[in-house]
Amino acid sequence: MLPGRGMPVSRARGSPQKEENMKRFILTGAPGAGKTSILRALAAGGYAVVPEAATDVVASRLGLEEAEHWADPLFIDRIATLQRQRRQAPAGPGVTVQIHDRSAVCTLALARYLGHPVPPVLEQELAWATGDGSFDRRVFFVRLLGFIEATAVRRISYAESQAFERIHEDAYRCLGFDLVDVPAGTVAERAAVIDAHMRSWA
Repeated sequence: MLPGRGMPVSRARGSPQKEENMKRFILTGAPGAGKTSILRALAAGGYAVVPEAATDVVASRLGLEEAEHWADPLFIDRIATLQRQRRQAPAGPGVTVQIHDRSAVCTLALARYLGHPVPPVLEQELAWATGDGSFDRRVFFVRLLGFIEATAVRRISYAESQAFERIHEDAYRCLGFDLVDVPAGTVAERAAVIDAHMRSWA
């Protein structure tokens, strides 16, 4: 367990009665930056992590043999809808802090990158994400490692990931968020950087 932590792991956000007491932080970054590995380390250390929606949507579409899932007009809608479901699901007992694996702002960046319009469900999620009582305005931004490993779900070049990183940054900054850089390093080093920030903000 990471120093000073003891929070149960949760896959989603708090119930309505806990809404005002829940602290929510976003961890994001471009594809291939190592975000998922960091979140696994943080979850193993006791942090409650709300999982990403986009990767699961892509995996489900690939399972249906939909090779060009990104061209589907409902692609962004599906991601935003799953994000909403996960953030609205009850948190585990005693959970007062969550780390969200991406947010609606990431989905906005993805829509811009792909040239898709912003559907109503994403507009609603963005309004929630930028409103009072939602996310902390300090966002952990995981920087690229200098290379990218392709997976069945991640089919993007390093240059494309760099381009998406710039769009990503711009989306968060334009909506009033402050980016906290998580530089390249080992998973343990990066998780420790995040943990140190979290403890200093408690």
